[in-house]
Amino acid sequence: MASQGIFKLTHSRKAIGAAVALAAALCGSGAAQAQETFKIGVVSFLSGQAAESFGIPAINGAKVLVEAFNKGAAPAPYNKAGFGGMKIEAVYVDENGGATKQVQELRNLYDREKVDAVVGYVGSGDCLAVAPVAEEMKKFLILYDCGTPRIFEDSKYNYVFRTAAHAAMDNVALARYLKAKDIKVNTFNMINQDYAWGQDSKKDFVWSMEKLYPNAKAGEDQLPKFGAGQYGTEISALMSKQADITHSSLWGGDLQAFILQAGPRGLFKRSQVIFSAGDHVLPGLGDKMPDGVILGARGAYGLMSPKSGLNDWWWDLYSKAYNVYPVQAPYRMVQSLLGLKLAAEKAMAANGGKKPTSEQLAAALSNSEWDSPAGKIRMALGGGHQAIQETAIGKTRYDAGKKMVVLDDIMRFPAECVNPPANMKSEDWIRSGFQGAKGCP
Repeated sequence: MASQGIFKLTHSRKAIGAAVALAAALCGSGAAQAQETFKIGVVSFLSGQAAESFGIPAINGAKVLVEAFNKGAAPAPYNKAGFGGMKIEAVYVDENGGATKQVQELRNLYDREKVDAVVGYVGSGDCLAVAPVAEEMKKFLILYDCGTPRIFEDSKYNYVFRTAAHAAMDNVALARYLKAKDIKVNTFNMINQDYAWGQDSKKDFVWSMEKLYPNAKAGEDQLPKFGAGQYGTEISALMSKQADITHSSLWGGDLQAFILQAGPRGLFKRSQVIFSAGDHVLPGLGDKMPDGVILGARGAYGLMSPKSGLNDWWWDLYSKAYNVYPVQAPYRMVQSLLGLKLAAEKAMAANGGKKPTSEQLAAALSNSEWDSPAGKIRMALGGGHQAIQETAIGKTRYDAGKKMVVLDDIMRFPAECVNPPANMKSEDWIRSGFQGAKGCP
């Protein structure tokens, strides 16, 4: 009897021990599942001429939004914690250094950091370089900015997306604004950077003017290098040839430097200056920004953003965190991460709650649409991989009472007015006279 009791007790202890071990294993598995992360590589300029007014604000936007996502503190339908319950981990990478360096950095993010997705790139040259590499590696990539239409008009991708409109919209909207405001343009000068972004911007503007101002003559055409910083020669050339309009797609530190150098020399008083992407330098320049400059923000961003609950939340979140309002770069970053969140959660729902693969993310984001602080984003071009959106143009005025630059005479342009239809390249669409454009003011 005693030995039988010992056997029963020992057997019972073994059973209890096995049950405890099983429970521990299950708890450990549950903890591991709960702690599973979605890792994102976020790339933008952290150094160099594009950092202060563009790259760092974009990264700041990513940081404050990722924090809100992880807390489940974003408005519906973005209120699920993380990505479908998975905590978001971000790895931040400096875009400075050129296209060759960025290709290696991209490979490192996928191969070494084991990121699930990359969101990044401002420079058009960098985007043109990294897009085919991500495609070759079959890895998911969102281009959150860059402007050249060539990416999806000259190539087809399965794993690469751009969640913001390309640069054709910016310059079509500028030309339409001039026409709608009945601004006289008999002659126009230009200064744009000598790489894909500047060259494409110049062409789109020239072609748009040919349709809307067929008698206007192009004059001085300056193409300084990216990062030139000094524009004395170019300013002299622009001022030596009188023009009604001076067009530029300069951005970042280059744009700041040009304004600070051209202002004292009187260029802004001699010619109506128009900037296709100028809003992001306004907070930094303050009263150094000339009044009456016509500019865009590459979307309905910053001071030209629409009134909505989502935009109010985003504006407040960013402004409280950094003591400055968000301009185009953080707006573009936030709309890319909002789109990625919805795509990831859609893919997870179709995949039993598991972390999505690059293929599943791509299928979920393709041809999708979502609400952003800048309005509706629709992946309508490039086989469902290129976004269109509305945009706005306004005119600068320094408000001494508010101690900031404000924008007057704002005009909004629906996405279908300033973006080409899915079956046409930008160049063909502009040269056709904007065939199929809808809702233009």
